[in-house]
Amino acid sequence: MKATARRTKPDRYTHEVEIRHHRLTADEPDELGGDDLGPSPQELLAASLASCTAITIDMYANRKGWDVGLAEVECIYEQPEKGEPTRFEVVLRLPASLDEEQRQRLRTIAAKCPVHRTLEGEVDFYDRVEVI
Repeated sequence: MKATARRTKPDRYTHEVEIRHHRLTADEPDELGGDDLGPSPQELLAASLASCTAITIDMYANRKGWDVGLAEVECIYEQPEKGEPTRFEVVLRLPASLDEEQRQRLRTIAAKCPVHRTLEGEVDFYDRVEVI
């Protein structure tokens, strides 16, 4: 998987992010000096966790033949103070038509989505500089 971010204007924080054949805009909000033309990188991180969790729930429910209707996942995340742990609050909104056992199973499965596992695990970074 690969994502590439390119600045769209000199002296601005707005970046076009390319992922496969998709393009989206990342920026900072006005109060942080951006133009607010897209979500911030931190908001994109929360969006990654919310969308991965939602898709994981949908895939599992489809395999089980469970109707989750228009289930949704909300992820609340604020950048922690230095030295503090990162905390994500993930809220699953599931239909009343599911019984308690199904809801608990989906809660368990939600915590196994790939983004959740990545954030939960040890991460290594390999940085390099290339001249353009």
